[in-house]
Amino acid sequence: MATIKDIASKLGISVSAVSKSLNGASDISEELRQLVLDTAVELGYSTKRSRKQEHRKLALFIENMDYASENDFGYDIILGFKQNAFKNNWDVDMIPVNPTFQLQEKYDTYMLKCGYSGAFIVGFALNDEWMKQFATTTMPTVLFDNFIRNNPNTCYVGTDNYEGIDTAIEHLYKLGHEKIAFLNGSLHSMVSEQRQDAFLQGMAGHGLKVHDELLAYGYYVADSAKYHVPAFLENGATAIMCGNDLIASGVVEECKARGLKVPEDISVIGFDDIPIASSMTPALTTVNQNRLELGKGGYAMLTSLISGIAISKALMRPKLVVRKSTAKAKASK
Repeated sequence: MATIKDIASKLGISVSAVSKSLNGASDISEELRQLVLDTAVELGYSTKRSRKQEHRKLALFIENMDYASENDFGYDIILGFKQNAFKNNWDVDMIPVNPTFQLQEKYDTYMLKCGYSGAFIVGFALNDEWMKQFATTTMPTVLFDNFIRNNPNTCYVGTDNYEGIDTAIEHLYKLGHEKIAFLNGSLHSMVSEQRQDAFLQGMAGHGLKVHDELLAYGYYVADSAKYHVPAFLENGATAIMCGNDLIASGVVEECKARGLKVPEDISVIGFDDIPIASSMTPALTTVNQNRLELGKGGYAMLTSLISGIAISKALMRPKLVVRKSTAKAKASK
């Protein structure tokens, strides 16, 4: 467990300043206090006061998502949630789960026996066992990128995929691209379904034809590219949109391996804006979703549910980040 000295060392401030910040001293600025709290969460520190409080526990269940490293998609989501929870004296238990765990434990029963007041659900697939149980849960439950209908005890937090995809298509359209391929992520994922639908709507909205041979589902990993990029190129794609940045990184490398230059020969766009996007060669044009704010939003929605305020959805606004992987279209075949 991290200590006050660890926090002070990381921030380059005194131990006393850290102690005052953690204990709400009046002679510490709110900006410094927030910085200390955020760093304390990142390092895994918890105060004696928060450890002694009873019935102030939240669960964070995570599946199918990497989160251990700053470069992982889930890192900032979890950090944002824990930062806001810590600031308000909630303990958060991180609980990695898998399909077997969900079959062995009923969701509401597990929440009750462990004394959790609510839960944040990250990375679940549509066919997971607990997704069925969320439909009737009485526990305050916020789901990242998943939506449960007709249950006021649940809330969906995510990024507006329709706005994000549409801004990406608008960017390519202005660059003269017409034959745009879309390499999506995994099946059985609500976010994949939304982005697919958003792509179809965005193309239609710009008067662009959707070619079936330029649409494919893969997985949210770079390796997906090698299975689909060859067909995209053979069918004359001048740009490839991707379900996330990892897929896009694989697309760029596959294009290079086939002797094509990005973006001179073909443009590539990702989604998420994880750290690798800006360090790729060329740097990746992508749709940014602020994952730290998604985590903080998840906490805000969860505490609203705990307080009896029924909220259905909270969508963050995306932002297109234009870098070096997109350029004017070459004539398509």
